[in-house]
Amino acid sequence: MKEYILDTTRDIHGLYPHVHIWGFPIAAYLFLGGLAAGILLFATLYYLKGKADDMPFTVKIAPIFTFIIIMLGLMLLVFDLHHKLYVFKLFMTFRIESPMSWGAWTLVGVSIFSLLWPLSYIDDIEKYLHDRGWRRLDVVTKFIRDLEHNWLIPRFLIISFRKYRTFFAYILLILSIILGIYTGILLSAFNAHPLWNNPILGPLFLTSGISTGSAFVMWLSNNKKERRLMSNIDMALIAIELFFIIHMVMGLQAGPEAFKLAGSLFLGGPFTVTFWILFVGFGLILPFVLEAFELKGYHIPPALPALLVLIGGFLFRIIMVQAGQVSEYPFIH
Repeated sequence: MKEYILDTTRDIHGLYPHVHIWGFPIAAYLFLGGLAAGILLFATLYYLKGKADDMPFTVKIAPIFTFIIIMLGLMLLVFDLHHKLYVFKLFMTFRIESPMSWGAWTLVGVSIFSLLWPLSYIDDIEKYLHDRGWRRLDVVTKFIRDLEHNWLIPRFLIISFRKYRTFFAYILLILSIILGIYTGILLSAFNAHPLWNNPILGPLFLTSGISTGSAFVMWLSNNKKERRLMSNIDMALIAIELFFIIHMVMGLQAGPEAFKLAGSLFLGGPFTVTFWILFVGFGLILPFVLEAFELKGYHIPPALPALLVLIGGFLFRIIMVQAGQVSEYPFIH
C-alpha cells in the first residue's frame, strides 16, 4: 500500500500547521497530578501491607502534601482555560467516553480522600513533626485540627474514615492509579497528533508519576530503611520507564509516515537534546546510577537522585506537551 503526503498553503496562527494551545500550566498540571498519584499509591499500598508504623513518612506524612499539590494543579488548569467561569460544567455531568470527565471526577474523589487521610492521622503527624524538629509546621497541624474542631469538615466524616480506613484505602489506591494513567491518556485521546496518539502514554505517565512519588519520599524521609526501600523501587520504575520510552520511539519509527515524523522530533529533531540528554540522561540514567552506588554503600546525598527524578519527570511532561503539539499529519496540494 502506497502512502501519500499532502501539503497545503493554509496558515492559521496558533492552529495550523502547528497547534499551540497548551503551555507550561498544562505540563505542570500533568506533573503534579502524577506526583500526587504516586504519593497516595505508596501511602495506601503500604498501609494495606501493615507497614504504617514501619514507614511513617510514606503512609502518614507524605499525604499531607497531596491536597496542596492537587489544588495547585487545579489552579494551573483553571488558569489555562479560556472560559474560566465554565469550569464548573465539568462537574455537572459525567461522560464515560471522555478522558477529561474521568479526570475531573477522579480529582474530586482524590482531593476529598487526600484531605481526610491526614486528618485520620493527625496525632501521629504532630508527633512525627515534633520529633523531626519541624515545629514550624505546627501551623499546618493547627490548620488541620481547626478543620475538624470548627466543623469545616463534618466530624462524622473523619470518624467514619478512621473507622473504615482500610476500605477507603482500597478506593484511594484505585483512584490514584486512575489519576496516574489519566495524565497520559488525556494526551493520547488527541488522535490528531501522532506523537500523542500512542497507547503507551497511559502506562508511561503512570510509571513516571509513581517514580516521582518514590523520589518525594526519598527526598524528605529521615528513615534510612524507608529511603532504601524507595530507592530500590525507584530503580525498578526507572528501568520500566526506559523500556516504555524505547518501545514508544521504536513504535513511532515502525509506523506510518506521520508517526515516523513524530518520532524524528526526538531523533535528530528539535527535541533530541532535551529528551535524550536532559530527561533520559540526567532525569533517569544518572539518578539510577547514583541510587545504585548508594545501595552499594557509597555516600550519596539522598536528595540528589530524588531531585533529579522530580526535575526529570517535570521536564518529560514539558517535552511531551510541546512536541505533541508540533507533531501533525502532513498534507500537500
